[in-house]
Amino acid sequence: MANIKSAQKRIRVAAKRQARNKHVKSTTKTAIKKVVAAVGTSEANEMLVQAIVAIDKAVVKGVYHKNTAARKKSRLTKMINKAAV
Repeated sequence: MANIKSAQKRIRVAAKRQARNKHVKSTTKTAIKKVVAAVGTSEANEMLVQAIVAIDKAVVKGVYHKNTAARKKSRLTKMINKAAV
């Protein structure tokens, strides 16, 4: 454990951020898995919209880089469109 006050605070802050990031990332991954599971069904588009919202929230919170988010959204959209054809 750190002895300096500021170092102790950094540890607390880092733990708090890590917990928040883990929750956001987990929620986003779950939304993505739901889209993959729903490919080819009638509710796939609804799931896609929810996943895109979750990904965008993760970007705003700094969990994902904007290019990573764009890539994930693009791949999911392609997957849904390919199944619809």
